Amino acid sequence: MRPATAAAARRVGALLGREALEFDAPTRTAAEAAAALGCAVAQIAKSILFRDAAGRPVLCLLPGDRQVDEDRLAALLGRPVARADAAYVREATGYPIGGVAPVGHRTPPEVLADPALLDHAEVWVAAGTPHAVAGLPPEALLRLARARLAPLARRGPAPTAGLGPPGGLV
Repeated sequence: MRPATAAAARRVGALLGREALEFDAPTRTAAEAAAALGCAVAQIAKSILFRDAAGRPVLCLLPGDRQVDEDRLAALLGRPVARADAAYVREATGYPIGGVAPVGHRTPPEVLADPALLDHAEVWVAAGTPHAVAGLPPEALLRLARARLAPLARRGPAPTAGLGPPGGLV
């Protein structure tokens, strides 16, 4: 792990007020990021992008060991949503899947965050590339991402297999 050199990661670090760090290998999933950082998977704050029926982006932030309950999300928003595909993720955020930061999107999304993020003193977010992360207190993440707290996660633990996209860092 070293200070980030990629322009996108440095930009995200500046927006977060934290140093972005880069790995030699991609950390596209919550499990990969946690293993590289030596932290719990739950300390990885996943950024999962959805698209509402009008085409507007909705960003969900939640612990890496949880999955978005899409029915609950639609009920919270009062409108249907669908998980964004890779092309829409890049178009709306400016980031590739595996590197979607919670800030600095091309099209500002509506942002919701699962309260379970507050269970940790520090969480780690993708920082603009699949190789970059940044750590910060969850309260700072919510403030900087302009997120509102909402119970997004499915009830019960997420499956341990298949933590990559669409359930990994997006």
